[in-house]
Amino acid sequence: MKIPKALQQKLHFRKEANALRKLPVPTSGIDFSSNDYLGFAKNEQIFEATHQYLVDNTIKINGATGSRLISGNHNLYDITEKYIAAFHQSEAALIFNSGYDANVGFFSAVPQRNDVILYDELCHASIRDGIQMSHAKSYKFQHNDYEDLETKIAKLQTPNSEFQTIYIVTESVFSMDGDTPNMETLVLLSEKYSALLVVDEAHALGVFGEKGEGVIQSQQLQNKVFARIMTFGKGLGCHGAAILGSSELKEYLVNFSRSFIYTTGLSPHSVATILVAYQNLNQSVELQKLKENITFFNQQKQLLGIKPLFVFSKSAIHSAIIPGNNKVKNIAAQLQEKGFEVKAILSPTVPEGQERLRFCLHSYTTELEMKNVLTELNTLVFNL
Repeated sequence: MKIPKALQQKLHFRKEANALRKLPVPTSGIDFSSNDYLGFAKNEQIFEATHQYLVDNTIKINGATGSRLISGNHNLYDITEKYIAAFHQSEAALIFNSGYDANVGFFSAVPQRNDVILYDELCHASIRDGIQMSHAKSYKFQHNDYEDLETKIAKLQTPNSEFQTIYIVTESVFSMDGDTPNMETLVLLSEKYSALLVVDEAHALGVFGEKGEGVIQSQQLQNKVFARIMTFGKGLGCHGAAILGSSELKEYLVNFSRSFIYTTGLSPHSVATILVAYQNLNQSVELQKLKENITFFNQQKQLLGIKPLFVFSKSAIHSAIIPGNNKVKNIAAQLQEKGFEVKAILSPTVPEGQERLRFCLHSYTTELEMKNVLTELNTLVFNL
């Protein structure tokens, strides 16, 4: 049965723009595309330790059996949430099935009809989808532009303002640019205007801080942020997410967050993997190696004279801006032919004219691999 004409037309337009998405075929190229920053997803020690934990605790079931509010709230949830809360110096933690579920669940439930959300224009789609489901008013501010943010707050806080609570929303590492906002400035603004700061730390967990705690803790700001969203599918190499905040916030989410309430819980195996991955952060030599690789990659960009191509980043994500879907796809294909798994990020995923090659760095990336891929990029860009 054919799909409706309207859907066919949308696919046609996507093909015409050379922006049609397709599921990739797994390759054996050098990994510059995955979010597995510490190599935890392929870590056999974590795999074996997770299995042993389940065996030692006689946990031999494959699924959660239901939502957490019915039959799926197995004991591992409580153990893991307490560990996560302690690790992140938070009063409480609530595990969600994914980062998408956590953001949709938070923003659709917490801001109320008489509230307003001010979010960075480059916030992830999961944040924006959650905001669209909220009854609160919402406005975006220019990326990392604190003057624009303050101007918008000041306009909202008039004597006759109808708004009760203002939420400021950002990411500690932006997924497409790899850059980090000035968190101290955002904290000062939130305190100045009695706003609540919400930070998605998906791409900072396992990258920033002495033990990979994230940007907020690395700057000792954890007590000044209303909520943090930690996602486990990147630096932790597994699946799921947690919202960190007060015990009262956790209680509220359990009662009103639809993406938490109306879904089957994670399996004991999934939650045990989260716990074991967190325990490995406490003793991770991979974290130091990742930080060294980030420094080396930035040095090589400078030495080769291609630093201007890249968005400034001290994270594991480095994006070279190469405008035009056709152009960036062509360069990505040539890099892949050379054995480097580098992905092109096309519009409309990023704004038109901001198409890019996105390089993800890992603890297991060698200096030679980084030097070679940047040398090849330099040659390809020079020959355009």
